Amino acid sequence: MKLVIGGAYQGKLKYAKETFRIADGWTDGAICVPEEVLECRGVWNFHLLIRRMLEEQKDVEELVRKLPKENPELCIVTNELGCGVVPVDAFDRLWREKTGRICTELAEKAEEVHRVFCGIGMVIKK
Repeated sequence: MKLVIGGAYQGKLKYAKETFRIADGWTDGAICVPEEVLECRGVWNFHLLIRRMLEEQKDVEELVRKLPKENPELCIVTNELGCGVVPVDAFDRLWREKTGRICTELAEKAEEVHRVFCGIGMVIKK
């Protein structure tokens, strides 16, 4: 599994596609069915998938537990949400915290973790 993180609009998806040579087989976490990430080659907007699952009161942790076992080659692209202003809205704070904890867990299990800033990727785990 590979994890690519960074701020919004930093070129993470382009970086992931080029770095890991994954041209197709991607799904968008903003609109996909959660089970799709168990079968696709890559998912972007993973943070939005987490948000939707929280809104729908679905078990995000169960999905995260399955990922390394059922789709070990998956490339996950997600926004890093913890470097900005703390949201006023309670749900947004929950989403931000949950996303950070999930990304921490995924980073532990990932073969590689990259951070992208201004389109430039930095390997932080290999």
